[in-house]
Amino acid sequence: MTDAITGYLFYEIAALLVLAAGVGFLGLMLRQPLIVSFIAVGILAGPSVLGIARSDEHIDLLAELGIAVLLFLVGLKLDLKLVRTLGPVALTTGLGQVAFTTIFGFLIGLTLGLDTITSLYVAIALTFSSTIIIVKLLSDKREIDSLHGRIALGFLIVQDLVVVLAMIVLSAVGASGGDANAFGDVARVFGYGALMLVGVGLFIRFIADPLVERLSRAPELLLSFAIGWAALLAALGHYLGFGKELGGLLAGISLASTPFREAIAARLASLRDFLLLFFFIALGAALDLSMLGASVGPALVFSVFVLVGNPLIVLAIMGVMGYRKRTGFLAGLTVAQISEFSLIFMAMGVALGHVAEPALGLVTLVGLITIAASTYMITYSHQIYDRVAPLLGVFERKDVLREETGGDPAQRYDVIVFGLGRYGLAIAEALKATGKRVLGVDFNPGSVRYARARGVDAIFGDATDPEAVAHLPLEGAEWAVSCVPEHDTGITHADARRSLIRHLRDLGFEGRIAVSSHGDGLAEALRAAGADLVLLPYRDAAIEAANLVLGARASSTESLEDPTGQKELSP
Repeated sequence: MTDAITGYLFYEIAALLVLAAGVGFLGLMLRQPLIVSFIAVGILAGPSVLGIARSDEHIDLLAELGIAVLLFLVGLKLDLKLVRTLGPVALTTGLGQVAFTTIFGFLIGLTLGLDTITSLYVAIALTFSSTIIIVKLLSDKREIDSLHGRIALGFLIVQDLVVVLAMIVLSAVGASGGDANAFGDVARVFGYGALMLVGVGLFIRFIADPLVERLSRAPELLLSFAIGWAALLAALGHYLGFGKELGGLLAGISLASTPFREAIAARLASLRDFLLLFFFIALGAALDLSMLGASVGPALVFSVFVLVGNPLIVLAIMGVMGYRKRTGFLAGLTVAQISEFSLIFMAMGVALGHVAEPALGLVTLVGLITIAASTYMITYSHQIYDRVAPLLGVFERKDVLREETGGDPAQRYDVIVFGLGRYGLAIAEALKATGKRVLGVDFNPGSVRYARARGVDAIFGDATDPEAVAHLPLEGAEWAVSCVPEHDTGITHADARRSLIRHLRDLGFEGRIAVSSHGDGLAEALRAAGADLVLLPYRDAAIEAANLVLGARASSTESLEDPTGQKELSP
């Protein structure tokens, strides 16, 4: 059977898809994250078990396309103003984590009896975190646009640059037998990067809008262009030496200012998920289980170091820079694993004769442990934070914070609206127009900035964070209205609306609470949880539309733009 499957590429891909569906369904029944299931598919299909994933070249091609599309979509929603704002914390945190992991990882390696060169290689390999896995997890949790998500993306990009430099130096050493040409290679890559940035800037300034507008007349052509553009810049980035990931990211950024970015993102989302399946299959298939037996002890030590040490150093650095402990903790969890580049880096060391194959087996096992464990840590990040928050006070400054966690204490508000997407901001503006004093709260800095530009008082805050809610000017407020987007939370995170209701009641909030819902069944559950009013946007909009048709209402002539592409009413 195995020979029949592997004898024809179509049979092999079909077998992988069926296996992925079966294992994914089993994982769903066991309430496991899909990423863990898909890595397990790779292990099962790899040479250590079934041995059906033999077309490495084709699987890797699909995986690389998935990476390009994923980073393209991230760049498509990236706010360049926020990137400039978060530059210092991203650079400081990224470099600080790399330095911390390298130094202490090296010392741990020596303590475990590894030789100097092997300890250095392992330490450097442990500094790399998987941008692909983190972006996928944060996207699934709808946290890629949150403050901690954007900071995490920033320092992961810094890590990617360090990866590029490490690979360049190692390649130069291997090619020349020494490091004489390494500096020239690094300088050349930076020069190419600067040229590519200039080219992308010119494209944004003069070409992007008219080109995309013309392509939008044929939606299929727009989709083909987006995929081709992402692949082209990813390939160009790889050719110039700074990686497909950064190239794909730049491709997305180049179209982020166009009015059709949301249409492009919506059409590419399913393709991204399908292609990324092959990335995780390739990752699992690359794990050689035969090399892991003798490395279990050291691997457990290094895994604990990565799972605990890396998040703590990020938390400490962000605390010193004035961020709240919750933001630092959630961002820190994203570096609690090593990357697929760690395995590539060690494989290069083996090929150059610098380290032995057992070192590659050691890092492979660390990768397997940390990727699986960190997936659960990020999946349940809010629940974990709730348990450890009392222990993290030392990581938060008591004076000036970079985050606004509450309104003016002297200001009183009649209504506090949580969630400033189109629906929430429309409610806030309508209430403000009646003379009510309204405060908006959102965890997306872009939404906060947009609401302020519209004349609505708004602050940064997370409805699921009890500390953030406690800092709000709740006294005297008549209503707290939750317009937080409703998502299929599954096992990834708690329902933000129920969390908000619980936090407000625990704080002794005396006003009434309204929450939005898209189903009557869930509406009853929200009422049982303590909501005084459940807003049903579809039903309420239908009733209002009927009144307009019958002439019972006056239609509003003011349109409200979507601030950041947030789609609360998506099914």
